[in-house]
Amino acid sequence: MTNDRTVLALGFFDGIHIGHGALLKKASQRAEELSAKPAVLTFDSHPDTLVRMEKVPLINSSADKVYIIREYFGIETVFFLHFNAETMNMSWRDFLDYIIKKYNCCHLVAGVDFTFGAGGQGNAGLLLQYCEDNSLGCDIIPAVLYGGRPVSSTRIRLLLEEGKIEEANNLLGHPHLLTGVVRTGHRLGRTMQAPTVNMAFADGVLVPKEGVYIAKALFRGQKRQAVLNIGTRPTFDGGKITVETHILDFGGDLYGERICVELYSYIRHEHKFDSSHELTLRIKEDIQMARRFFENKK
Repeated sequence: MTNDRTVLALGFFDGIHIGHGALLKKASQRAEELSAKPAVLTFDSHPDTLVRMEKVPLINSSADKVYIIREYFGIETVFFLHFNAETMNMSWRDFLDYIIKKYNCCHLVAGVDFTFGAGGQGNAGLLLQYCEDNSLGCDIIPAVLYGGRPVSSTRIRLLLEEGKIEEANNLLGHPHLLTGVVRTGHRLGRTMQAPTVNMAFADGVLVPKEGVYIAKALFRGQKRQAVLNIGTRPTFDGGKITVETHILDFGGDLYGERICVELYSYIRHEHKFDSSHELTLRIKEDIQMARRFFENKK
């Protein structure tokens, strides 16, 4: 329980797209007006994993979600509610009673399609009525459209799976990002004058289309241009899918450090080259493409 009065933004917030952004900005605005603290309430796992027994690949890990909410929207407080059978079977009214008390809410903000409570019986209309009956403020945010269609996490997942990263970023309102701890790799990049930092995907996080991306790496307070490969190194032995990032003009050691990489543009498919020499030449081309990409963005 928190002692601070909160303006609570409600939702699962996978991907934190421009629709979510409208909701988060409204929560911050209301908090300032009410001299309260803006906060986000989300779940620690996707409700469909229990409600529909479906495994939903997540656009972001929980750590990424918190990073985006803090970095891009300035909301420091993110609450994760454990989603289990008890949570799933709460009536919509009991759910609201619980969170109002637990998080000391004075105002709620939700999207027009937000549902809650057992069987998803709670909806925007019931939320508005509940808040009116209990002298609480409430804002319902209408769907945000892009290209004439509502922005949704499902739509963004499909774009990422197809490697359409620039279109996905337009819907997100920021670059798609991945974070992880740098681990020891096979050191193959060093033999090709392109050393990489290696990360694995967090469990349950969606793997974008395999291939090479123009990226930026964020670490130690720096943001540097990079070329990133998602794949299995088919020119060599293949294996588990990993993220390998060559940071331009950087030769330091980042083992054991947490870094963040932002994806900007898809360059090419990952495929098997006849030799490491051919791959080296192609990596050099990829690096030049990345330099030109960011030069044109200036």
